[in-house]
Amino acid sequence: MRTAYSVETVRAAERALMAQLPQGALMQRAAAGLAAACADLLGRTYGARVALLVGSGDNGGDALYAGARLARRGAGVTAVLLAPERTHQGGLAALRAAGGRVASAEEGDRAVRRADLVVDGIVGIGGRGGLRPEAEALVAAAEGALVLAVDLPSGVDADSGEVRGATVRADATVTFGAYKPGLLIDPARERAGALRLIDIGLGPHLPRRPEAEALQHADVAALLPRPAAESDKYRRGVVGVVAGSARYPGAAVLAVAGALHGGAGAVRYAGPAAEAVVSRFPETLVSEGPPSKAGRVQAWVVGPGVGDDAAARRALDDVLASDVPVLVDADGLRLLPEAAVRARGAETVLTPHAGEAAALLGVSRSRVESARLSAARELAARFGATALLKGSTTVVAAPGRTAVRVNPTGTPWLATAGSGDVLSGVTGSLLAAGLRGLDAASVGAYLHGLAARSLGGAPLTASGVAEALAGAWGEVTGHSYE
Repeated sequence: MRTAYSVETVRAAERALMAQLPQGALMQRAAAGLAAACADLLGRTYGARVALLVGSGDNGGDALYAGARLARRGAGVTAVLLAPERTHQGGLAALRAAGGRVASAEEGDRAVRRADLVVDGIVGIGGRGGLRPEAEALVAAAEGALVLAVDLPSGVDADSGEVRGATVRADATVTFGAYKPGLLIDPARERAGALRLIDIGLGPHLPRRPEAEALQHADVAALLPRPAAESDKYRRGVVGVVAGSARYPGAAVLAVAGALHGGAGAVRYAGPAAEAVVSRFPETLVSEGPPSKAGRVQAWVVGPGVGDDAAARRALDDVLASDVPVLVDADGLRLLPEAAVRARGAETVLTPHAGEAAALLGVSRSRVESARLSAARELAARFGATALLKGSTTVVAAPGRTAVRVNPTGTPWLATAGSGDVLSGVTGSLLAAGLRGLDAASVGAYLHGLAARSLGGAPLTASGVAEALAGAWGEVTGHSYE
């Protein structure tokens, strides 16, 4: 599992470690890792032209010491100083001693334009706001070169992933000691490029509880429910689906598809699209009455395509009154009674996209998209429910829990009609199998994104994603289900 820690936590860990090391040793560890990453990105160090964009403080010092190592290996290294009077003097002396040079303000633009690799050491993890004009101009001059960011792309917020102005867009980012939340969450994540973590020895000094987590294959495999020899369809989990309408029968079909392909032992469907559901999935158990009369379920999925009429409201109220976990999506979110959700004894999972989250929170969509971490946390706190905020980075927050889960899988091609209905079905099946809300939402998003990736970098359909879920499950567990 990737874990990410706040700036304050990382700095406290650095102070504790530095107290145990000779002066400057920690920076040398960082510089060694940074130089190796630069060499890997270049492929050939001797004769390569490297421009260092050097700000004040330790971030610039890391870049300068790394530049010195590259210069000793035959690279032509030029440092462009954005704050000459506050440049790290030890790093600057090391660079000059290794044969590197310092460009004047007039030469800086030319050095950047000629570079094969530009190293962004402008602003460290404590930076706030966008780039200043002189830095922004130099970054613009780097177009066409490889750009590697030191610890994080300058101009992004390390703690939240927010962007409040011009930033560096890196091809790769080398971060030290621990991931920072902003590196895992858009819009900052998209600017970081490929991530590389350099171990500088912070591990023993970091707390057990991070600010953000990203599951990996092994974590998902450990959480996935698997049938035992004595399992039957009821022990595996029965998920109830309230979705679709005369206008949107496809929403019901896709939610049921996600549930069936997501591991449910059985699916009960209660709604007006029963004919469409059974014609596509004859194994579905259908009911014409209210959800509470459909039969035993271990979890409910409600909302996709139900509309906003009185019948939809009654069905939502009926499901929320149950004593099993409930996932609410799409139209169900527009009808959602906050008090009823907070009063529930069983878990509730909400799965909004940015527009739906904005409506629930009473803010603009742009605000949610620019501050995904805080939006997910606020949703979880306000409703007392697990919140799965869909989007370019899917973020899962649970009430009373500091650490959010950030989904590392997926593809922009998932922005297609019906994909959210499939995700609801998958996550509902995991709730029915007994996973708690946070785990069901995190694992559901992971499998959903992995299934989409398996279809390649091309247009996909929601039904295609549902059919690829078995393959994603097999990839995670190391078994083939093809």
